[in-house]
Amino acid sequence: MYQSKWRVLSNHIILILGAIFMIAPVWVAFASSTHTREYLFQHGLQWLPGGHFFETYSAILFDPAATKGRVTALQMLFNSMVLGLGFAIGKVIISMMAAYAIVYFRFRLAVPLFWIIFSTLLLPLEVRIIPSYEVVSSLGMLNTYTGLILPLIASATGTFFFRQFYRSVPDELLEAARLDGAGPWRFFVDILVPLSITMIAAIFIIMFVVGWNQYLWPLLMTTDDKLYTIVIGIKQVYQSLYEGGQIPQFPKAFALTILATIPPVLVVVIFQRMFIKGLVETEK
Repeated sequence: MYQSKWRVLSNHIILILGAIFMIAPVWVAFASSTHTREYLFQHGLQWLPGGHFFETYSAILFDPAATKGRVTALQMLFNSMVLGLGFAIGKVIISMMAAYAIVYFRFRLAVPLFWIIFSTLLLPLEVRIIPSYEVVSSLGMLNTYTGLILPLIASATGTFFFRQFYRSVPDELLEAARLDGAGPWRFFVDILVPLSITMIAAIFIIMFVVGWNQYLWPLLMTTDDKLYTIVIGIKQVYQSLYEGGQIPQFPKAFALTILATIPPVLVVVIFQRMFIKGLVETEK
């Protein structure tokens, strides 16, 4: 009994220390963003918030000059949100339909096609970046949301997870649907999709975070500042810190970094239970 309590206490201590270790840099960045650049230049990073929160964050959100471009942080957040949501929703839909076809449509090449799809994991975006750029450019989709999202929505990872889930669904459900006169589309929409909610949430969170953090692809696909994502904006701000011979705008750089972390954190927190349930459940 004593050993059990000590194990629980030690586990909680480790988790608390780990949480503090992860949160501390974010808190320092937030606290430092609420001070003036002169104060940070003289005293360094701060643990306690200052009195310039609204001044700094209003400037970074609504003043294009604060990001050294023609676009505000608010617009960059919108662009990142479009990319993240389009990336995640597109991958979920394509993966579900591909896995559904592989599992429930009995044809000879189902297994070879799945392994061909799965083998594309060996070809990440960085490997095929030049031909992908050529295709997008030839289709006239540069500097468009479609060009940012459409070439990336195929997902071997999502297809694999949904395939494994569909294979665990009892065959009796399919037989019952056939007896009730449900066709393939009706079975997919009315039975498989509701059963896949937790898996959808898990894949959605992963893909949203991946899409939100994309840097290389948006950098190549966009030459217009108005389509820059928040990740590109952070790079621009940090590159311009020491330009002009003035005191660096560390508070605005920190503020932009904090704004970039908020949407992914909110998505993970909101869908946390469904995310864990979708990944750890093996019997459906």
